[in-house]
Amino acid sequence: MSEQQDSQKPMSPYQAIGGEAAIRRLVEAFYPLVQAHPLLGPLFPVNIEPVMEKQIMFLTQFFGGPSLYSDQYGHPMMRARHLPFEITPQRAEAWLGCMKLAMEQTGLEPELQSFMLERLQGPAHHFVNSNP
Repeated sequence: MSEQQDSQKPMSPYQAIGGEAAIRRLVEAFYPLVQAHPLLGPLFPVNIEPVMEKQIMFLTQFFGGPSLYSDQYGHPMMRARHLPFEITPQRAEAWLGCMKLAMEQTGLEPELQSFMLERLQGPAHHFVNSNP
């Protein structure tokens, strides 16, 4: 193994999926699915652009890219930020389903899809604050 290879850091998931452009494509595919979903759509504002920009920043940071979200908004505290909304287990699963479909639509490799969805399972279910 060469000295150069020894000093290289492993690729982050953010880099593996294609960086900022890939995250942006994913979010742009994801939110129309969310808005059309009967359980999720009512939770989101009509002007979805600010939500999309925050999601781009958060996912960038969450998957190992620059800390854009924290730099602008402070610690993510995502559970607290979602408390005003009724997040049920069904909504968490619907959110993950929309994300999976968006990943498929944007052509992410199946291995990356599996990794990312597994990583997003915890937060999605951590936000649950209602179980009707």
